[in-house]
Amino acid sequence: MRVTNAVASRKRRKRMLQLAKGFRLKRSKLYRYASDAVDHGLQYAYRDRRRKKREYRYLWQIRINAAARASGITYSRFMEGLKAAQCAIDRKVLADLAATDSAAFVKLVEVAQNGLKAKAAKV
Repeated sequence: MRVTNAVASRKRRKRMLQLAKGFRLKRSKLYRYASDAVDHGLQYAYRDRRRKKREYRYLWQIRINAAARASGITYSRFMEGLKAAQCAIDRKVLADLAATDSAAFVKLVEVAQNGLKAKAAKV
């Protein structure tokens, strides 16, 4: 006698079609096309969860650079000065300060400039 495993197969196909909900045309109705679409979608999701972290870091660097240049210092010198002053604020917080609280960011620029001066005096 031939065993079809119908219950498990139906469950697997139903799960795949549920994941394809919202896709257009055949991709949400037919298992064969839905399976391909969902597989591609999951690959993109996996890749882009990692890519998102990179893109946010780039965005933070751009915002910090714009605010730093408005205060008369470049991004690289600003970060070097903060490191020399042992100021451990990450780029996410710095970008938020640059966008929302310019007075606090100017204070950080001063801290960075003092750190650069101390570093130059040490050498």
